[in-house]
Amino acid sequence: MATLKTTRPLSRTSHLYKPHAHRRTFLPNPFASEEPPQTLSAHRTLPFPSAPIYSIIADIPSYASFLPYVQRSDITHWSTPDATYARRWPSEGKLTSGFGGITETFRSKVYCVPGRIVESVGGDTVTKLPEHDIKHHLEHGATNQYQSTGDNGLLKHLRSTWTLEDLGKEKTGVSLAIEFAFANPFYAALSGGVAPKVAGAMIRAFEKRVGEVLRENPDMVGASLAELDGSRLKK
Repeated sequence: MATLKTTRPLSRTSHLYKPHAHRRTFLPNPFASEEPPQTLSAHRTLPFPSAPIYSIIADIPSYASFLPYVQRSDITHWSTPDATYARRWPSEGKLTSGFGGITETFRSKVYCVPGRIVESVGGDTVTKLPEHDIKHHLEHGATNQYQSTGDNGLLKHLRSTWTLEDLGKEKTGVSLAIEFAFANPFYAALSGGVAPKVAGAMIRAFEKRVGEVLRENPDMVGASLAELDGSRLKK
């Protein structure tokens, strides 16, 4: 069974932009939000090995074809090959989503710890993953934070983390945690009825996607990450 819980405040949430310096004003901004992030989480145990599940989760360009709220998903930068599988992984992405009557395009940093974690961060959020796990994302002068080129939008903080655990006997525990904070209370009010449902809806969509892909491509079930390319076998 999937579990979905909303945890009050942690820190801040997403619009993949680095915050600008604060300026003092004589009057407070009624639309400014100081609310710390909320956290949503969901979990599934899937009857498949972890490698193909991980590869499907890391296939970000396919998200728009099956994920609720996602209208477009593109990778704008790839990592260098990782030390274990010699695979390049998504490193920066651009995603257009819509929910609660709001549509917005976000840029985010993506970090893949092959076989275990897929994390994306935006806004003023910085990854907490150890540098030795994500060296392939940090080479050639890359940093662990997206550099903003515009104003904050819908979200000021966003972190989504997929974590996989190999349970043996071709079973895998899949967990999703989403931290988010809206840029102002107006956005929070508009999406208040939808936001708490996001994690559960996403993990259900991935569960369905994994089942469909592996039934259509049974050779993927026993493949290693080195033999996989997103939601298919390497050619």
